[in-house]
Amino acid sequence: MNNGRFAIALHILTLLDKAKGELLSSDYLAGSININPVLVRKELSNLRKHGFVQSKEGKSGGSALAIAAQKITLGAVYESVKQVSLLGNQKNIPNPKCPVGKDINKHLNDLYNNTELVLINQLNQQTLTDLSNQF
Repeated sequence: MNNGRFAIALHILTLLDKAKGELLSSDYLAGSININPVLVRKELSNLRKHGFVQSKEGKSGGSALAIAAQKITLGAVYESVKQVSLLGNQKNIPNPKCPVGKDINKHLNDLYNNTELVLINQLNQQTLTDLSNQF
């Protein structure tokens, strides 16, 4: 996951926590993040799908947290936006006759998965409240 989705999701969720239940529009959120509202709406849809956000449509609509910030771990947010391995994926197929090439992808996958588990475990020790309290 080498894109900005995690940062965008955390920015959105922190703003929603600071709003204390007030509905915030995607335009407002986009203005704070300084990105296109379409990207915010796409991320809000994902955050809704994972149960972090609730939204109301219409002129007086917007989004708010669906659950308390202290119940949202940063690890859960990370996993909700993760698309590929943190360290990437091996795309080539090495020479199977090479003593290293025949097993390198298996060992790299194990290394990448174990490294990502350490990150997720660390993120799971922090909640959205912990992050939000820094502002």
